Amino acid sequence: MPRRNPLVVGLDVGTYKVGVVVAEVARDGVEITGIGTHPSTGLKKGTVVNIDATVEAIRKAVDEAELMAGCEIRSVLAGSAGSHIKGFNSHGVVAVKSREVAPADVDRVLEAARAVALPTDREVLHVLPQEFAVDDQDGIKEPIGMTGVRLEARVHIVTGAISSGQNLVKCCNRAGLHVQDVLGSPLAAAEAVLTPEERELGVALIEIGAGTTSTVVWHANAIRHTAVLPVGGGHVTNDLAAALRTPFAEAERLKQRSGSALGETASGDPFVEVPGVGGRAAHRLAPRDLAQVIEPRAEEILALVRGELSRAGCAGLLTSGVVLTGGGAVLAGMTGLAERVFRTPVRLGMPLHLHGLVDVVASPMYASAVGLVLHGLKCHTTVDAGDRETVRGSLLRARERVAGWLRDFF
Repeated sequence: MPRRNPLVVGLDVGTYKVGVVVAEVARDGVEITGIGTHPSTGLKKGTVVNIDATVEAIRKAVDEAELMAGCEIRSVLAGSAGSHIKGFNSHGVVAVKSREVAPADVDRVLEAARAVALPTDREVLHVLPQEFAVDDQDGIKEPIGMTGVRLEARVHIVTGAISSGQNLVKCCNRAGLHVQDVLGSPLAAAEAVLTPEERELGVALIEIGAGTTSTVVWHANAIRHTAVLPVGGGHVTNDLAAALRTPFAEAERLKQRSGSALGETASGDPFVEVPGVGGRAAHRLAPRDLAQVIEPRAEEILALVRGELSRAGCAGLLTSGVVLTGGGAVLAGMTGLAERVFRTPVRLGMPLHLHGLVDVVASPMYASAVGLVLHGLKCHTTVDAGDRETVRGSLLRARERVAGWLRDFF
């Protein structure tokens, strides 16, 4: 039986896992109908390094999501979170032709703002308007219809490596999927977990993935800074594996079950069993000893983000504090450690404004995939509105032609 509502599918291809979220576009928003996950082995620091392994992981995650949602997935919105993603601010100026700002003038000033010199191996992913100025009046969010002779635009531009984007799209295509759009993973996560009040007052979203840590700063309802650092939760696991002399998979299991980013919040269990390497006997360890390995690396990752925000001049914009998302954010004690590092309130970023299988995606781990779905919903709504305007315009033109024929004959 065909579905009445269109489907939107978000595909988050990460270093540790591939996540797929399927949603239906309903009248009251987004209804989650299915999810699928599968371990990812073909990426390193968010960048594809093994196409075959990535294609297989995408296929299995999509199959799981199709089974849960009872649908067939053919097109997706993909998220990219590699360390190759970079953001910077730009500025453009044009003359207003008819002394009243028209949509064409806005398009021209945005093109002027994005006309920056880039290396041949990089491309513009997003041009995000911050504010406009008409003559001497600045701080304008919507300039269309205003009177003036000079239009300025301040924008934030996100760029990425051309080859990385092409490899991601190639993997999706080989998995039998059409990629509708590619969105930066931190931008998608912000779409899912930030409130309008936080975007207005100022907030930093920090997405701690396995191979990268991304940050997005919002202030005055506009993106002011984006950055992706090549460190993440996988570095914590590597430290545990080396310090405890245990396989990587066992170190990850210990981190998730008994690890803590703060020694004082470590589990009260007396001991945990640590498997040995190469058939060596297992040994026992107190959870507090695990925290002594985890805490320095977690604090270093957060300190690198703090330094990035300070260099960008954004440290004073975080009136609402910090929001943590990503798989690394669910580590026990991470919010307390972040409050100590940033000296500001910190909360976990859970996906907001959802219906359906809300409890299944109620985790910072699914923030990016849910954000991709919400972005797709916004684009779908815009397209529908454009289609309605096109139909309305066609009907008006047809009515005018009929009226003209009647006047000619009568």
